[in-house]
Amino acid sequence: MNAFQAAAVVVAMIGVAAASAGREGPGAMSVTIIPNESAKRVDVAIGGKPFTSYIWPEQVKKPVLDPIRSASGLLVTRGWPLAPRAGERVDHPHHVGLWFNYESVNGLDFWNNSDEIKPADRSKMGTILHRRIVSAKGGPDLGELETEMDWVTPSGKVLLRERTQFVFAGDATTRTIDRIAMLTATDERVVFADAKDGMIGMRVARQLEQPSNEPLVFTDIAGRATQVPVMDNTGVTGEYLSSEGKKGDAVWGTRGRWTILAGTIGKQPITIAIIDHPRNPGFPTYWHARGYGLFAANPLGQKVFSEGRETMNFALQPGASATFRYRIVVVDGKAPAERIEHEYAAFAKLGRGN
Repeated sequence: MNAFQAAAVVVAMIGVAAASAGREGPGAMSVTIIPNESAKRVDVAIGGKPFTSYIWPEQVKKPVLDPIRSASGLLVTRGWPLAPRAGERVDHPHHVGLWFNYESVNGLDFWNNSDEIKPADRSKMGTILHRRIVSAKGGPDLGELETEMDWVTPSGKVLLRERTQFVFAGDATTRTIDRIAMLTATDERVVFADAKDGMIGMRVARQLEQPSNEPLVFTDIAGRATQVPVMDNTGVTGEYLSSEGKKGDAVWGTRGRWTILAGTIGKQPITIAIIDHPRNPGFPTYWHARGYGLFAANPLGQKVFSEGRETMNFALQPGASATFRYRIVVVDGKAPAERIEHEYAAFAKLGRGN
C-alpha cells in the first residue's frame, strides 16, 4: 500500500466517524447526492430541497461547493462571478462558494488563481484539478461524497494529491458540511510558506457582510492589489464572534476553535459557523475573517497574524500526508455560542487515533 492509498483509508475511516456524528434522530432529513460529470457537478439535496453542489468549472481553478443554501433555501454564499446577483461586490474573482487551498505552495499561489490573472503572472499560479469521484451516496440522515484532486504546477506537475470526504446532513433548521481533506506530497518536499491567504474559505452573501464605511485595498503575496470600495450598507447585518469572545473586525488575526458569522437575510436570522478540529495542523487556527465577506481559517500562515512572533512554514516530505478537518454549520436562526461549542465538542471526537 502506497502513501496515497493509506491516506485514502484514513480519510474513509474519518468519514465513517463523521457519518456517526450527523444530525441523526427523528428530525434528521434524507440526503440525496446526484453526480453529473458531463456538467462538472455533483448536486446535493436535503429533505428534497437543493443544498449545495460540488463543482469544478475550469475558470474557478479549483473544485468548490457553490452555492450554499440555508435550510429555508436562502443563498448564504455570494453569487458573483458564476451567478451574479444585484447589489453584490465584484472583487476577488477567486472567492467562489466554499473552497480549500493556499497562497504559497513551493512558491506557487493556489489561492488567488482565476481567469482574471494576467498572462504574465500565470506562471506563478497553481491549479487544483478534480480527478475523479470515488463515491457518492445519499442516505436517510446523511450523505457522503468522496473525491480525488491534484494540486498542479503550470507545467502540469503534481505537487500534492488530495483525497477529500464531504459529509452532508441537515434537519428543519440546520445544514452541516464536514470537509475532511488528506493531502499527500508526491515526489518532492512541499512547503506551505507562511502566508496570509489560506486555507478553508467561503465568500458570503452581501447581507451577511459586516457594515463598512471605509474603502479598502488588499494585497496578495505577489503585491497585486484588490480594491474593495464603499457600498450602500442597507440590509448588511453580519458580525463575527470567535470562541475566544472576539467580535467584529477584532476576530481577524486571532486564534480560536470556531468562529460564528451571524446576520439577517431579509427577515430571517442566519448563523454560519466554521469549526476547527484539534488534530489539525496549527490548531487552534488563526482566523482570516474580513468584514467584506471573506470568512476563512488559516492554520498555516502564522507570521502575519502574530506580527512576526510566530512562524510555521509547514512542510510535507515526499510521500508524507496531512489531514485537515473542518465543519461548516448553517442555521436558520441566531445560534448562541453555546450551541456552536456543542458542535465543536462533537466534531472534536472525530478522527482520533488517525
